[in-house]
Amino acid sequence: MRRGLRWILSLLFILQMYLAMALLGIAFAPWALVSSAGALRAAKLYSGWVLFSARVMLGLRCEVRGKVPEGEVMVAAKHQSFLDILIIFDALPRPKFIMKKELLWTPFLGLYARRVGCVPVDRSKRGAALARMVDEVLRGGADPAQLVIYPQGTRVPPGERRPYKGGSAVLYGELGQPCVPAATNVGLFWPRRGITRHAGTAVVEFLEPIPPGMERAAFMAALEQRIEAQSDALLEEARRCRAPEG
Repeated sequence: MRRGLRWILSLLFILQMYLAMALLGIAFAPWALVSSAGALRAAKLYSGWVLFSARVMLGLRCEVRGKVPEGEVMVAAKHQSFLDILIIFDALPRPKFIMKKELLWTPFLGLYARRVGCVPVDRSKRGAALARMVDEVLRGGADPAQLVIYPQGTRVPPGERRPYKGGSAVLYGELGQPCVPAATNVGLFWPRRGITRHAGTAVVEFLEPIPPGMERAAFMAALEQRIEAQSDALLEEARRCRAPEG
């Protein structure tokens, strides 16, 4: 596909994606305001629609590999773009994300994220933010869910290395739950910046769980090794299979 046409289709895809967010946000607002089930239903419909429209409009297919976590568990995932959020949200039965506090002010997204139980974190306050995050997560423990955290704290382009932060280790120790690492290659197809979205197969892979009770340093080493090794493998696989778009 010619690059100019790819760019135009990508722009149209992005516009309809945000239009769908607004329409679903307005339509489900009354239910979402009185019930978290309404908010979850709207968010699931939205993530499913975006994945479907990406396949139809862009030839971008999304694949989930590994055993999808259920019940009370922490998911520590590689973060490369908005697409991995959508794939994980669509796959998990009851996802809750650790999210930047600033996103609470995003139209529709902020309201629905809060209503489904996502936990906002003020990253500028560091230690206080960690304490608040743990407190909010523990207070929400009566509602069984899969808690999703991005250990690097930000989107990281494919193949690039960024340090793993301590928040995931703090939660792992406090919750006493298994931690499921998740690798991805989505940034190759849906970059963190720019308009163009590429055809291919974007993958999120849930890896072998890390059992509770590991010492902090050992946990962090195991988490980083598993996520980075498999993300690199998925990236190499995608590059081998990716067809030129013109």
